[in-house]
Amino acid sequence: MTHEPINTPDEPAAEPIDLNEHRRRTGRAGEPDPTSDAAPDVFDAGTGPGTELDIRDTGSDVSDRTEYGPDGLPVPEVLEGELVDGPDLPALGEPVWKGGANTRPILPAWLTSVADLKTAAGWVWSYTWRTTAFHAVRLPVYAGKLALRSPRGGYRVTRTVFGWVFDAEGSPVRSEVIRQGNYEGYVKLTDRRNDRVRLRLIVAGLGLLAALVAYGVFTVKAPDGAGWLLLALVVALLGWAGAPADRPLIGRAVVSTGVPKPTSDSVVAALASLRIPGISQAIAKGERINFPHPIRQDGPGWRADVDLPLGVTAGDVMDKRKELASGLRRPLGCVWPEQDRDEHPGRLVLWVGMRDVSKTRQPSWPLAKRGGVDLFRPVPFGTDQRGRWVSLCLMYVSAVIGAIPRMGKTFALRLLLLVAALDVRAELHVYDLKGTGDLSPLEPVAHRYRAGDDPADVEYAGAAMREVRTEMRRRTKVIRNLPEDVCPERKVTPALAGNKSLGLHPIVIGVDECQVWFEDATYGKELEEICTDLVKRGPALGISLILATQRPDKDSIPTQISANVSTRFCLKVMGQTENDMVLGTSAYKNGIRATTFSWDDKGIGYLLGSGADARIVRTVYLDVKDAKPIALRARAARMAAGRLTGHAAGEQPDTDVTAKFSLLEDVLAVVPASEPKVWSETVVTRLAELRPEVYAGWKPEQLAAALKPHGVTVGRQVWGTDPDTGKGANRKGIHRDDITAALTERNENRSAD
Repeated sequence: MTHEPINTPDEPAAEPIDLNEHRRRTGRAGEPDPTSDAAPDVFDAGTGPGTELDIRDTGSDVSDRTEYGPDGLPVPEVLEGELVDGPDLPALGEPVWKGGANTRPILPAWLTSVADLKTAAGWVWSYTWRTTAFHAVRLPVYAGKLALRSPRGGYRVTRTVFGWVFDAEGSPVRSEVIRQGNYEGYVKLTDRRNDRVRLRLIVAGLGLLAALVAYGVFTVKAPDGAGWLLLALVVALLGWAGAPADRPLIGRAVVSTGVPKPTSDSVVAALASLRIPGISQAIAKGERINFPHPIRQDGPGWRADVDLPLGVTAGDVMDKRKELASGLRRPLGCVWPEQDRDEHPGRLVLWVGMRDVSKTRQPSWPLAKRGGVDLFRPVPFGTDQRGRWVSLCLMYVSAVIGAIPRMGKTFALRLLLLVAALDVRAELHVYDLKGTGDLSPLEPVAHRYRAGDDPADVEYAGAAMREVRTEMRRRTKVIRNLPEDVCPERKVTPALAGNKSLGLHPIVIGVDECQVWFEDATYGKELEEICTDLVKRGPALGISLILATQRPDKDSIPTQISANVSTRFCLKVMGQTENDMVLGTSAYKNGIRATTFSWDDKGIGYLLGSGADARIVRTVYLDVKDAKPIALRARAARMAAGRLTGHAAGEQPDTDVTAKFSLLEDVLAVVPASEPKVWSETVVTRLAELRPEVYAGWKPEQLAAALKPHGVTVGRQVWGTDPDTGKGANRKGIHRDDITAALTERNENRSAD
């Protein structure tokens, strides 16, 4: 590394970068052009052992000012403008373990990866089969070409044989001797030529005689039809000899696209084109960009690890993914810059694929045709850029899926619900609030199912979610009363989930366009409260909530929910706020940026959760037509196991879980006529004492939401006395007359019906 004077002012970032000048200043003027095939694979720049520092001549006479220390040795002088600290080089002979080192795997990744080996074997088989089939169907064409070219081939063979026998190759030499007037030399050459021709005539004659004898023997001994086979072989050979040089007989079955391997020079050139100030200034000063590892093949592409200049982060490059792809001259879907999570923020991992990821054929989903699922184990959810499967476990998690419209959000949710459906123990609650039927394939296996965003649909969901919350409270009691040896971790285990008598089977709730719930004027607050409770306590009790929205903001995904979900999948979003709402606070700052995806990256997003770092995942593509047979297979398995319940079994539950009780009558029961006005908090306390299985945990806001559909206004200021302090105060409450009027109106409407 060339050390610049400290006081040198920064050069403007917008100044064009001359890469030839950069190579000259860094001692690489003789190296090939970045686009050349001869460019080196590794741009090993940086100061290391054996590297000489380029100390500039300051024009001062150092020997005139040499100082000596107490030991009699000269004290090195610090020159103005030079760096004080030398390079941090390990001492000669110092063991690696003492200075610290990062170990690299002994075997290459492709040799230890079953997936990579399968990919390679699949490619070989595909290539062999395609090449064979390609030429097999063209055999008649090849035969016709050979027949048409055989006369020319016969002429060429005859001319070649006669030229050899009569020494045609020596004719130019003899002509040149005659031109020079060297008659003596001509006579000598002629004598030698005559001797050579006599010998070759004998050889040619013997060869012709042997061919005739062999043909005669063949025609006598060979079976019928062999003569025609021999004739076809001769014609084929003559046709091959008669092929024009510019028109070969056969073409290529597989044409290579000629995608070159990225080199260090091409990567540096692409980074320079981004006009990032830190990179531009480093290159302008002649500083090298370091590649800590060789650029190497990684799956169907190449991986380059780059140490960016000081002050430049991988996120700065990720924000310019489109410009980087332009600089590398690759399609956008081939270029995937990421931050190395195991290193500093300036370590860039650049993966350059051979083909566009979004257009590459994805491996078949292992569960598409057969197989079941254990939700307690990871299941293939999608593939990464390299085509390797990425798995996801749905138990003990709650999830959020976010994206702008038309990027594959609903497809991802439907895939997760299909995974849950293939576990016969799982109870599915499916809510298609978009109402287009995207989740309709799940209806045959759903315990609760609703499509649409009408008030009746939201009311149905509110009742069903209250039922789930009641079930969650039941489960807490069941787990609390289990022996420690049966439930040592105090959460649902595979063994407990399989025990029908305990009723601790997995419950998976999928909600598409969840913002419809939370923005509903009547049930929004109640549904938000229930979902928040499920996100916090549900996973340990076997209840997984999956919310999907195309408007990832605080209204679509309330903060209490987004802050507590454990699994996040974010496809393309437009801004930092939306990115962090789905992927978590500071995700954008840490380089996890779903804003870098293009419009063509459908189904591709960042997956974060299950204790793993964020990964770019391309989900399995299953449309409605593909999903239906999978759901029907899941239904058949449930019927065989006796696990078909709820909506899928033809049950039509009441829209209100508390329909067997009357909320209005219960309120009148706990608010006697002697109390015309009562605080809401007093009412919910009394209701919980009356029916704890229904009203336990209710809050004043939930009471207000439940009474609103009956036309009861809750929120009037009511004067009352606090039983704990004995002091009077105005608080929100209800008027008993409003409850009585609502109950009378309801009874009259029922009588009219």
